Amino acid sequence: MKNNKFTLIDENQNEVEYDVLFTFESEETNKNYIVYTDQTKDENGNIKVYASIYDPNDPNSKLEAIETDKEWKVIETILSTLQEEIKKKQEQGSKE
Repeated sequence: MKNNKFTLIDENQNEVEYDVLFTFESEETNKNYIVYTDQTKDENGNIKVYASIYDPNDPNSKLEAIETDKEWKVIETILSTLQEEIKKKQEQGSKE
């Protein structure tokens, strides 16, 4: 991972560059997660965001799929909290 970016090979064997949004360790699951985007948008115009399990101590760590609803709930909660914080900052900025 360089400059908060990394490259993966997609299912069509194309290189795709991703931006790391954030990483975190969950005490609840004892795993490390990486949340990232390729800056593409879904049909509603929202930027697509992905998450995987990874090993921050291994520079060649392979991204692993998140398989439990419990893990997705942890990630969704963090994303929702971050979105709310961003909205508040934007609203405060527009009032000034």
